[in-house]
Amino acid sequence: MSISATDVRPQAEAPLSIGGLTALTGVTPRSLRYYEEKGLLSARRTPAGHRRYDHEAVDRVVLIQRLFAAGLTSSEIRPVLPGMIAEEHRTGALVSALRGYRDRLRQEVARQVDTIDILDEVIDEQDRA
Repeated sequence: MSISATDVRPQAEAPLSIGGLTALTGVTPRSLRYYEEKGLLSARRTPAGHRRYDHEAVDRVVLIQRLFAAGLTSSEIRPVLPGMIAEEHRTGALVSALRGYRDRLRQEVARQVDTIDILDEVIDEQDRA
């Protein structure tokens, strides 16, 4: 057999099952189905109805998780997600919305730091006693 008869091109990565995406992201299948229901994530279906995700879904799920952790809701995430992933979807309105979320997050962080300071004061007083 000659080398020209052998396919040496790398195979495209096979789509991920819901279990595969769960393994790579640590996100439960239930959460992935919720993301799909809310329009945050999409999956193709096999003839048997099984979900199949492109490998780009890994980064998308991680980003969704970070936005949820930052306090955004699914209805807040849905309109900004495309612009966070692809530059061609970035608009002035998107950037304005992101500034608002960033400011809200900064205020929350400041409140958390204040809480840490209060806890430190109580701990320090107890340690001195």
